[in-house]
Amino acid sequence: MSLSTAPPTAFALDPTPPRSIRWGQVTTGGFALALLVGFGLLVARSQSVQWAEIPRYLVHPSILSGVVLTLQLTFGAMLFGIALGCLVAVMATSGNIVLKAIAAGFVWWFRGVPLIVQVFFWFNIALFVPQVGFGDHAISINDLVTPALAGFLALGLHEAANMAEIVRGGLLSVDRGQRDAAAALGMKSRQAFLTVVLPQALRLVVPPTGNQAIGMLKASAIVSVIGMQDLLTQAQHIYARNFLVIELLFVASIWYLALTTIASLGQHVLETRLAPKDRSAAARTKPGHDVA
Repeated sequence: MSLSTAPPTAFALDPTPPRSIRWGQVTTGGFALALLVGFGLLVARSQSVQWAEIPRYLVHPSILSGVVLTLQLTFGAMLFGIALGCLVAVMATSGNIVLKAIAAGFVWWFRGVPLIVQVFFWFNIALFVPQVGFGDHAISINDLVTPALAGFLALGLHEAANMAEIVRGGLLSVDRGQRDAAAALGMKSRQAFLTVVLPQALRLVVPPTGNQAIGMLKASAIVSVIGMQDLLTQAQHIYARNFLVIELLFVASIWYLALTTIASLGQHVLETRLAPKDRSAAARTKPGHDVA
């Protein structure tokens, strides 16, 4: 009499229990939704807002030129801030005490002083340095530092201080053993930095950099205080003539929301590409794991 040697049948059981209705969440969610709908109806029924004017001004030439200038200012200041911030971060992580002190002082000043103060400072820099050059070759600072340049310097230097701390934190997060292992393999310091340290640091640097870029896009509106023709300033110029204050502020808000939404989607795609690969599938294929 022979006994069957067939392996026992494995029954796959779902470890996740069925979810019960959580009435507390349903109640609070419904209450919040009702409040949101009520507020939306209250705003939409307002008789003091001419809603039909908003779509027309969304594509007004002045508004579109303000959008272009806002994007140019954001990209320019962000690229300048990233480049200078990386340089300051390298100085801060170096072994040179003088470079570390300069980097610390730079971050302390440009990150600690409010951005609007920096805008006014660069716009009025001629009070401290009236001109540059000598004799007939002197140039007035008022002719050199325009509102556009003053806004660019304020935003770019402020961003550089923030990026320096972000990059410094990313570099320091990479374990020292990674550098030692690269050196043991015969890599030079520069090669080890580019192929071992930097790729790992980027995964930690990119998410806050994306947040900084979105914040820069909104913070660029602060240059309106010095008359730079950005999106908010153009909206202010228009409603100063036709008194459609709320309508033009809605127009500016819609553009800012659209631009930040696009930037957020780009940030998400970039983070997804830089994220570590999922190792769960590889783990399931190891010996001892069943493969369907």
